[in-house]
Amino acid sequence: MLDITPLRGRRGLARLAGGYGDLLAEFFGTFVLIALGTGSVAMAVAGLPGSGRTSAPTVFFQGAGDWLLITWGWALAVAFAVYLAGGVSGAHLNPAVTVAMAVRRRFPWRKVPGFCAAQIAGAFAGAALVFAVYRPAIDAYEAAAQTPRSSGQAVASFSIFATFPAGYFDGWTGPFLDQVVGTGLLLVVVLALVDSRSQAISAKLGPLLIGFAVAAIGMSFGANAGYAINPARDLGPRLFAFLAGWGEVAVPGTVTSEGLQFSNYLWIPIVGPLVGGVLGALLYDFFIGDVLHARTRRDG
Repeated sequence: MLDITPLRGRRGLARLAGGYGDLLAEFFGTFVLIALGTGSVAMAVAGLPGSGRTSAPTVFFQGAGDWLLITWGWALAVAFAVYLAGGVSGAHLNPAVTVAMAVRRRFPWRKVPGFCAAQIAGAFAGAALVFAVYRPAIDAYEAAAQTPRSSGQAVASFSIFATFPAGYFDGWTGPFLDQVVGTGLLLVVVLALVDSRSQAISAKLGPLLIGFAVAAIGMSFGANAGYAINPARDLGPRLFAFLAGWGEVAVPGTVTSEGLQFSNYLWIPIVGPLVGGVLGALLYDFFIGDVLHARTRRDG
């Protein structure tokens, strides 16, 4: 077994960190989540096409393989991030989860702003790390595709960091509904997996199954709007992308080009998941949680 006792000279630092342990865990867990998740997108968009390991230097999403790389990349990112932070903060890593837990699981409302801020900051930092590692690949991709970052047309390279709607949507209702549904399903599954009154699963298996749930959502609904299903996952990297030069494509989220037009998209992957998270928690309790509670009281 590894000895995880802090070094003697670091005990004071450990006590100090302990006072902010939940926030540090949410920050670092979300940082790892975004580093691995957006890293998988960077691989599909810019890394592999520009590396000489594939035959198409500016084309991606031409087959199921690209999408599977991304969905499984995000699934493993979520699983490992939950393993990392779960023992300290419960690994919300998502403002939609935090708000839903406050609404339906007595999570203290006073902690909600701090958790959400830590998650967004961690997501911003994770995006910055991916940009630092992949900047040469991103620059080469944009040069080959003739879509300079400042042109307002660099949607493909922007998609490494944040989400946008499919071209077949006309207006905001479709993408908004997609985010509500995707996040609602996520909360239903998460609550089922962590509910000790239901079929018990190993604590070590839970994070992996949550990752599988994210993969399932990506495979089922991801093409519609990029399955952000997490306000921090979208907002933190989106703010970084804005500062890194993507301009209005990132904030407020506006693109006008042939085949793809959307305006002021910024709010949809924030509000949609928050609504969907609460709705998912309510649905789980109505159909499953309250039944388990009633049976527990009856049998107890």
